[in-house]
Amino acid sequence: MRDPASKPPFDPSIQVSPNNPCPFLRGLVGEGFVDGGTVPLGTLSQTIANASGETGPKKAFARLQVRGVALIANGISHILKSIFSGAQLDALRGGPLDKLGAGSRILGVDGKVNEDEIARLASFGRPYTDPSDGRSETGLNASEIGIFMRDNLKRAGSAARWYYPLLMKFEWPILLKIMGKDTKDDRYLSIADVRTLFNERKFPVSINQRLVSQPVLSACQRTVRGALKLAALLIALGLVALVAVAEFPNQVRAMLPQNGMLAQLLPPPLPKLPETTAAFWLEQNWSLKDRHWFHHASQGTATFPVPYSWFIALEQPRLHLITQPGMLKDSAYLERFGFIPSPQSIQTDASTLRNFGYANAYETTQVADWSTRWTPVENVDGLPVGFARMTGVVDPATGRREDDKIGLTCAACHTGQIHYQGIDVRFDGGPAMTDLRKLELATGLSIAYTLYVPFRFQRFADRVLGSEASKADRDALKQKLSAIGKFLVDWQNKYDDTIKHKQTWDKKVQKDTEEGFGRLDALNRIGNQVFSQDLALSGVNGFEKNLHAQDAPVSYPAIWTVPWFKFAQYDASIEQPLIRNAGEALGVTALLNLSDAYPEDRLWRSSVHINTLGWIEDMLRGPDPFKAAEPKFGGLLAPQWPSQILGDAWRIDAKRAEKGRAIYTEMCSGCHLPAVNTSAFWSSGHWEASGDSKVLNAVTIPLDEIKTDPEQSLVLGNRIVDVPGFLKVNTADLKNWWQCDTSTASSPTEMVYALGLMTVVDLVARKWMDDANTPDAERAKLWNLARKNCPNTAPGPRYRARPLNGIWATAPYLHNGSVPSLYWLLKPQNERPQKFCMGHRDYDPVTVGFAVAADERCKTGETQFSMTGPDGQPIQGNSVLGHSFERKEGEPKRPGVIGRMFKDDDERYDLIEYLKTL
Repeated sequence: MRDPASKPPFDPSIQVSPNNPCPFLRGLVGEGFVDGGTVPLGTLSQTIANASGETGPKKAFARLQVRGVALIANGISHILKSIFSGAQLDALRGGPLDKLGAGSRILGVDGKVNEDEIARLASFGRPYTDPSDGRSETGLNASEIGIFMRDNLKRAGSAARWYYPLLMKFEWPILLKIMGKDTKDDRYLSIADVRTLFNERKFPVSINQRLVSQPVLSACQRTVRGALKLAALLIALGLVALVAVAEFPNQVRAMLPQNGMLAQLLPPPLPKLPETTAAFWLEQNWSLKDRHWFHHASQGTATFPVPYSWFIALEQPRLHLITQPGMLKDSAYLERFGFIPSPQSIQTDASTLRNFGYANAYETTQVADWSTRWTPVENVDGLPVGFARMTGVVDPATGRREDDKIGLTCAACHTGQIHYQGIDVRFDGGPAMTDLRKLELATGLSIAYTLYVPFRFQRFADRVLGSEASKADRDALKQKLSAIGKFLVDWQNKYDDTIKHKQTWDKKVQKDTEEGFGRLDALNRIGNQVFSQDLALSGVNGFEKNLHAQDAPVSYPAIWTVPWFKFAQYDASIEQPLIRNAGEALGVTALLNLSDAYPEDRLWRSSVHINTLGWIEDMLRGPDPFKAAEPKFGGLLAPQWPSQILGDAWRIDAKRAEKGRAIYTEMCSGCHLPAVNTSAFWSSGHWEASGDSKVLNAVTIPLDEIKTDPEQSLVLGNRIVDVPGFLKVNTADLKNWWQCDTSTASSPTEMVYALGLMTVVDLVARKWMDDANTPDAERAKLWNLARKNCPNTAPGPRYRARPLNGIWATAPYLHNGSVPSLYWLLKPQNERPQKFCMGHRDYDPVTVGFAVAADERCKTGETQFSMTGPDGQPIQGNSVLGHSFERKEGEPKRPGVIGRMFKDDDERYDLIEYLKTL
């Protein structure tokens, strides 16, 4: 039986949109089988399946294929519209199936046929005998069509995209299958039929017969077919979703609500790595061995929630349809989070060292090794700078030997790099350009994918246990990994729920501020770790209340010459170097016992390597500058402006710099002091006696005067923490231990965060020294007893103004990284950019920092710093104001304005030129 209404009379007047570039679909429209606009997927798939001549399961599979292709034909953003409305045949031009000139070029964008291109198609064929009438005609078989399509791609050159070869399987070969003629030896596509299809939009008679001879289905058959269609649609949608997630995860994630569950199941987008042609570590008074030791010496941290061997065995959180994903540990992958590549060892050939930037850029004599005084380190798995393996791990509560752990060191946050026209310039002690939040998310997803993505756990277990491991061992491994994954999910849920119900100092609902590349809310993170998560990990519940939103992110401070500063932090809060460094180690997750379920003498036991922290401080500090014939810093020195490496654009204009020197003396030296290489700096009244030497008590400026973003300066003084009574955290001990002349907490369990942290870290350090039976002389050296663990007695919140040596290497500027370059820092505050992108972008030697374009759009994976949110309201921690040069002559001093307005850009650039020399 046939449906007489299935084929209307041929009407050559039917118009076909030029935006339908597919010859077969144009034929369907021209013959009147489907409309020329939007065609339901069911109608389109059934019509093409009918034309194919297939029957049974093959015909059902053909319908499924057509649906899948039709879903993506108009582009990913139109998939939902295609599902509910159908394929838009008059809008295929420019979609994923349009090869944009890399195809046959027979049909122009105006819908007109190019006969020359049909002749070119024919040139790839040969004579065939028409089986219907025995006449000879030109045609192409499958092999000849393949040669034709490959030549099309070759002709297109760089315009051809990676997926065009896949499209070839859905064009001419299918046309051959449907319209081809069978001979005794081969099947060929007639050039005459192709010409008719393109010019007249008519099919051969055989195709029309197939289309009009389809049987009328019964109600039962239609029901069954409807169910099959639905199943096929669901399968097609699943396949499309799988392909989209596997091949285009960033685009799919961008289409989803960013706070929704689905978006959180996809890996965070990462910027592409810029092409690097050369790399250089700048000379800073450290040997290559010192550098490599600093980059990989463990501080006793277990930052990542899995043992070292498990981390090395985890795969990247990407879905791949055919190939296996790369490893999480791969340096090229971790570099996309902003980390710097590092060799496995410096005991290797010069070529390898040069690839990592360890060539001696200035061909000068290397300084002596500091690191001969302590245990060497290796980087056997080629992890980036700042990753360290902690060996000999002992659980501080139980005393059991643990697997090796993997953690971040201070080098992860305090090692910098700039990129300029393919060259990487690297330096120790500078601000990192990492995004630790994205790394945390990626690690958590890697664990989840290992547990739930088919075949992935099997590969993980093979790497950790060996391919011969028993099922019982594999089950035990999976159970341990599942427990870690569950803890991470539960903890994140607790964090989210707690923050949602807490307020900021100014009575707003707490909310995380995106840290992004180059920023971290270190103070709040340390507080959350020590006063909440460490307690939970010790089995002490109920202290989620101590959690606080990460809403005060700051740029990583430069640490060169910092050991000679009385106060290192932006807010000039902690004087004692060991407390500062051990607090940092606890913040990046050292193991710490805060449990009352074990003997009391195990309290405060930790994995922190106090001796390593002392060695790092020694390396940074160097010899006493006042013991030299002329005072000067040793240890780690600030990096010098790299004009020797980067060419003419980096040459310093000596005349302009000399003009800038006078401007610096007038406008900067009052707070930032004279340049460190001048006698005026070393004779400054800000040097204070400290034991048998001196420390620099740098200028601190009250918040009400400087008016830069307030949040970081308020964290330690405004945040309140609770501690369990059994810990006996008595802040009054600071008076007894250090003779601090300050008030302490009146409650034994509730205290200001600053006092609580100082006391807790003090207890951890003392416990380590007691357990190690550290001699008194060695304790005194580790403590540097002249530097007291006492709060800063200066009234009110404040920010410290450090000397500006190496200032060029610390962009973006202000403590919260809110100003992209020195040029914008010297502009009036209201003229500064309120938004800019951070990630892997080139450094600008003119503005000294990052060049910013108005309304710039961030590239995939970059993070956007923004002063305001989508609602136009200020974002906590992201003010770009304060420290402004805008006072006019005769105008009184006012908060936030620290200097006069510059006369013009020339004067700004004079000062910038001088700042390059510091």
